[in-house]
Formats: sequence, structure tokens, C-alpha cells
Amino acid sequence: MANDRYQELKQAEKGAIISIVAYLVISILKLLVGNWADSEALRADGLNNATDIIASVSVLIGLKVSRKPADEDHRYGHWKAENVASLITSLIMIAVGLQVLYSSIQTVISERSESPDSIAALVGIVSAVIMYSVYFYNKKLAEKVKSSGLLAAAKDNRSDAWTSIGTAVAVFAATFHLPWVDSVAALVVGILIVKTGIDIFKESTFTLSDGFDIALIQAYKEEIQKIPGITRVQSVKGRNYGANIYVDVVVEMPAQLSVKQSHAIADQIEALLRDKFGVFEIDVHVEPDNQ
Repeated sequence: MANDRYQELKQAEKGAIISIVAYLVISILKLLVGNWADSEALRADGLNNATDIIASVSVLIGLKVSRKPADEDHRYGHWKAENVASLITSLIMIAVGLQVLYSSIQTVISERSESPDSIAALVGIVSAVIMYSVYFYNKKLAEKVKSSGLLAAAKDNRSDAWTSIGTAVAVFAATFHLPWVDSVAALVVGILIVKTGIDIFKESTFTLSDGFDIALIQAYKEEIQKIPGITRVQSVKGRNYGANIYVDVVVEMPAQLSVKQSHAIADQIEALLRDKFGVFEIDVHVEPDNQ
């Protein structure tokens, strides 16, 4: 199962590479045209896409490191490398987003009122088309290889497409003698960057601190309790290593069961969690019920 997972992560790297190339092209395009056309919104959106390059590179590095097998210092493997990369990326995104907000607020306060060229809007529309194409590709690949990390990246591609559309609308409004809309759009983009960074930060720190979905724990317990021979599910603990789920289960069984019988039931628990819930690794500990 581990070898299959390594191959899936290798395939997922293709999506990260495509995202890097796409973000590199459109960020350069937006920053150049944004400066030439005096568009605050387009410049802010270009910075947003520049941070996405860093995010995609981090995901790519995380996927590569995650594929390293377990060694003496990493008995559970290197699966969490992707989570560490996400944490670093979130901090960078928050810093850049705050800079965009600061610059936009300064523009509003100083009442600078440049009217951007309409070509800036065209760049926004083209960027949206590119990012939607990348989104559909990455979404399809993520579903194929069962990569939650790549699926999250695909959703980020889609949000960037929406941001580009919003930028285009703002620029069009500015060309109709409403230049303040462009600066307000830059503020919105800055807020979106900060919010995305905070969301990624929360998710990565939750995983790195071994946080786990309580609803899933309850579902595991209910299904395990249905297996004949188990008198009580004493405890179930879960944690994530990258996209992989590790579960520790403690169950009580009749004391008169032989080792072979209790081992067979433990095998049923492992098969259940692996087949029904996609759990990567399960550790089952058996206690006598003493009844």
C-alpha cells in the first residue's frame, strides 16, 4: 500500500509543476501590465499569484520529501513534510497580503486617482481562463491519485480565477471614471491573500499538532463496535501524516478467546478501517473484558 501511495504522490507532482508554470507566467504578465496601465488591482493580483508560486513550489517539495521511505529517524515516514511546507507558505502569504493592504490603504488616503488602461481588464480575463484550465486539470488529477493536498491546490487555482475576474471588473469600472473602484479592488485582493494564508495556517497547525476530526473518530467507533466478538471499543485515536490517516484502536474482547481468535478480529478491524474509510495504517490493541 505504501508503494502505491508513493506512486500517487509522484503523479501529483505534475499538477504542482503545472501550477508553478501558470502562476509564473500570469504573475509576470500582471505585474508588468499593472505597472504600465497604472492598475492597483492588477498589481495586487500579480503579487497574489507570485505568492502562489511559492505555495506551489512548497507543495512540490513537500510531495517529493513525502515520498522518502521511513528511516531510523522517521519511523512513520516523511509524510508530514507537505504540512510543514504549507505552514511556511501560509506565513509568507500573510506577510505579502498585509503589504498589499498597506499599499492600497496608502493609495486611498493619498487620494491618488489614476484610471488604468482597459488592457489591464483583458489581462485579468485571460488569467482567469488560464487558472480555470489549471483548476480543472488539477482537480481531475487529485481525484485520480486521491491527493488531498493537490485538491486543495486546485481549489486555490479556482479562487485565483475568481480573483482575476474581480480584478477585470474593477478595471472596467475604473475606465468609466470610477478609479477608486480599482483601489478598493486591491484592498479586497489583499484581504483574500491574508484570509487564504490564515486558513492554510490553521489547517497546517491543526494537522501538525495531531488534531483530528471528531466526527470521523465517532464513525470509526460505531463501525468497529458492530464487529462480532468485540464487547467494547475502549478508545480510538487518529492523526494525519500528510494525506495519510493513522489510527490507534483499543478494544475489549472476551477473555476466553484464544490469541488466534482475537488476532483474526483485529484483522477485521484493520480491513474495515482500510476499505471503508481509507485509513493508511491501523494499530489495534486488545484488552480482556474480564466479564
